[in-house]
Amino acid sequence: MGERDDPDTIGRRVQRLRVQCGLTQKQLAEPVYTPAYVSTLEAGRVRPSDDALRHLADRLGVTFDELATGRSARLVTELRLRLTEAQRSLALGEAATAVRQYSGLLAEAEEQDLAEEQAAALLGLGECALDTGELEPGREYFERAEKRLADAPLQARVPALRGRAVAHYLAGELRYAVYLLESTIDELNRSGLHDPDALLLLYASAIGPYMDMGAHARAAQAAELALALAPQAGDPALVARMHRSVARTLLAEGRITEADASLAKAAELYRGLHLRTELANCHWMRGYVYAQNGELDLAEGELRRALEMLSATRAVLYSSQVTVELADVLHRRGSSREAAGLLRDVLGGLSPERGAVHAAAAHRLLGIIAEDVRDTEQAEEHYVRAMSLLERAGAAGDLADLCRLLGDLLRRTGRVEAALDAYRTGLGHRTAPGTTTLGPAPAQPPV
Repeated sequence: MGERDDPDTIGRRVQRLRVQCGLTQKQLAEPVYTPAYVSTLEAGRVRPSDDALRHLADRLGVTFDELATGRSARLVTELRLRLTEAQRSLALGEAATAVRQYSGLLAEAEEQDLAEEQAAALLGLGECALDTGELEPGREYFERAEKRLADAPLQARVPALRGRAVAHYLAGELRYAVYLLESTIDELNRSGLHDPDALLLLYASAIGPYMDMGAHARAAQAAELALALAPQAGDPALVARMHRSVARTLLAEGRITEADASLAKAAELYRGLHLRTELANCHWMRGYVYAQNGELDLAEGELRRALEMLSATRAVLYSSQVTVELADVLHRRGSSREAAGLLRDVLGGLSPERGAVHAAAAHRLLGIIAEDVRDTEQAEEHYVRAMSLLERAGAAGDLADLCRLLGDLLRRTGRVEAALDAYRTGLGHRTAPGTTTLGPAPAQPPV
């Protein structure tokens, strides 16, 4: 027996609908039940069976669910239609519009006590917050969504878990972000729940924290797995719009179940569109690999593609990370002035609580560029700022490298004791880089 209201509530609902339809208790009961049964039911003294509710719903012109729970199937479908519209706004980078839509939907879903729709609205608000860099509110939205889905299968909870992990990552809490992502991947794969969409979301989201912790091999593996899992679609935006239009037509004709099915397809496609952010991370990872191999022209192409994809969704913090990597490639190709301009633009939108690792990377590269033109004072200032940011975030691998750069600079300027202190600090961090303290990699899916 599914979820339903108590007998007293159902009885009052049956009586109200019967009066609205102008039916007597005898007319409502016939030909299966007696007027006495309907009278007892309306008084709340009997718990109706599913068969009785189906008979009464048919006579009253409502659905079984509406009679059992008080929720209009039509209203629920209309709510889901508006959820796909909010998803569309978010997928197109219209975060402010999406926030207004999701907020209204959340209030209505709470009023109707619709847990699944509440979770969808909370997830949307969390994604909007990530895109605009409001990390603390975003994390709270994802936590609330997880609570709404506490009884749902793990695959259904993955978007909320992933959102929470990304919020921690962007706030500089790298190790905890990796823990959340890897433990979820491991649980999915070991239990045989090889959901491609869920795994794609998790693997792609793990690339950033892996890279910042120095776990480059794991980042590369995650990128390849994500790309292998990525769904292939021609133009999902057009297909999603078609499904939304079909759903409206079906809804107008009263074909609620078919409208719901069409909306589910549209929602899936909009989620795929929002995956542009995650797939951009894969292009960023490829660009990084090309850069490490000295193939700078290919690296620049991949990074510019990633940045273009991120700019289309206005994902500010993600764009900052790729911009720093692109600036490094441009510097190595001799375009230091363009690289420095990109880095200064990035720093304008970052802070210790909002993109600390990206800000540190920008300062590090600006320090190297300053050293190239023998501006040692400016270089030292950038290195010190970068060290402060990395210490806060716990990015051990990057911190060790930065200590070496600062030590070399101090030694060249005659400050040997200060240089030795910087080297010792770097050696201390080198003893525990992220690659050796992450534990075993999670189980892999059968790609």
